[in-house]
Amino acid sequence: MSAPNKSYDPVEVEALKPENIERMRDEALAAFDAAADLDALAQAKTAHAGGTSPLSLANREIGALPPQAKAEAGKRVGMARGQVNKALAARQAVLEAERDERVLVEEAVDVTLPYDRVPSGARHPLTTMMERVADVFVGMGYEIAEGPEAEAEWFNFDALNFTPDHPARQMQDTFFVRGEGQEPGSREDESGIVLRTHTSPVQARTLLDREPPVYVVCPGRVYRTDELDATHTPVFHQIELLAVDEGLTMADLKGTLDHMVQALFGPDMKTRLRPNFFPFTEPSAEMDMVCYVCRGASVGNPERPCRTCGSEGWIELGGCGMVNPKVLVACGVDPEKYSGFAFGFGIERMLMFRHNVEDMRDMVEGDIRFTRPFGMEI
Repeated sequence: MSAPNKSYDPVEVEALKPENIERMRDEALAAFDAAADLDALAQAKTAHAGGTSPLSLANREIGALPPQAKAEAGKRVGMARGQVNKALAARQAVLEAERDERVLVEEAVDVTLPYDRVPSGARHPLTTMMERVADVFVGMGYEIAEGPEAEAEWFNFDALNFTPDHPARQMQDTFFVRGEGQEPGSREDESGIVLRTHTSPVQARTLLDREPPVYVVCPGRVYRTDELDATHTPVFHQIELLAVDEGLTMADLKGTLDHMVQALFGPDMKTRLRPNFFPFTEPSAEMDMVCYVCRGASVGNPERPCRTCGSEGWIELGGCGMVNPKVLVACGVDPEKYSGFAFGFGIERMLMFRHNVEDMRDMVEGDIRFTRPFGMEI
């Protein structure tokens, strides 16, 4: 700051000359008008209206003037600063209005859009199918029975008349659970616990827990040492049925099977039984149902082939038969008084039939594009 100038000479205070004050004011006004947004205006404000701006520095020079010159210089500087501040406020108001208008467009919320924009979920079709099949039998008076997935070997094999040398008991078919502290190796090192290979152990547990008559259906997850491919998976689902009462025959079994397929596939569906062998049933049979696509019309008709049944007219669904008397004895049931029938099939296979699923891997990969078309049926 200059020292007091008692003999006032305007030339000695260059910043306070009228032409310099006007120049500073005009530069500030031009900078404000050139600011395209609020950030640029803030920079112009610091440069032309801040504490170190030319007009602010010129205002400080007023103290160096003699008393008779301060009033005129102060009026001149104050008027220029007032014009600058007024122009700054006006430009800021314009830019703020433009910003608010732009925000209203860019961040607008359309309240007319549907409220449920989040896609609805879907239950896994295997769960839905298993519950649907179970509901068919619950409607016939059956009860739902469940059991552990890590099962004692006795329930999984011995109680069901699987001999010790039966192929299903070998390592290539069954997941054996290794006991604590045991090393992998021979059969003698195993703990006697397996991951159940079917839901039939639930039937044995049920017969041991209650007195006949017994009418139960057993859905659940089972395990076998299969490779995952289009038609196999090491973890899958089965549902089995057991009926034990006085006087039950194969005719009762056939009627139950007919009702099931008609409830699931349509009232005109039929079943047939083909002789087979299972350790836990005697006599045993494979149950086929008429092809739900061609209804048998493709048999012997090359002009109307059916890819679903291979133009055979029938689709294999599962195994069934009368409960083997040895199984009844093992579970404490008198085979002279009671008889029973049982059957079981895979839920994955049923789902493939009913909904034309071609690759079983689609069921286990967790892709919502597979499950979503099935919806939220309950």
